[in-house]
Amino acid sequence: MGGIIELVHHGSYGVAFIVFFASILIPIAKFIAIAFLAISVRKPANLGNHGRLVLYEVVEFIGRWSMIDVFVVAILTALVQLDFAAAISPGIAAVSFALSVAFTMLAAQSFDPRLMWLAENRVES
Repeated sequence: MGGIIELVHHGSYGVAFIVFFASILIPIAKFIAIAFLAISVRKPANLGNHGRLVLYEVVEFIGRWSMIDVFVVAILTALVQLDFAAAISPGIAAVSFALSVAFTMLAAQSFDPRLMWLAENRVES
């Protein structure tokens, strides 16, 4: 969030929005979507099986591209080491973000979409 605030203060609203969207909004949305899918196999949900399957596929697709932010930070850290002009140190935020991406990817991979269909059959029976 500190980087986004700095970008806004420097007038880079577009870049700040992209960073906010890709680094804050998408990971939070993935956590919420995975939690919803996990809960919906236990309790009936308003969203039908097709909607839940589409949500699962979106989370799977986005998960493949989530590590791009981590790679960008790693590359920038390696390339920009001009202490007299600029210095980049990713710190704990980059590690935390990488872990959140890894955990959402693992959660999406470990979720069995067949459970959605089994839950629907239990409700109908």
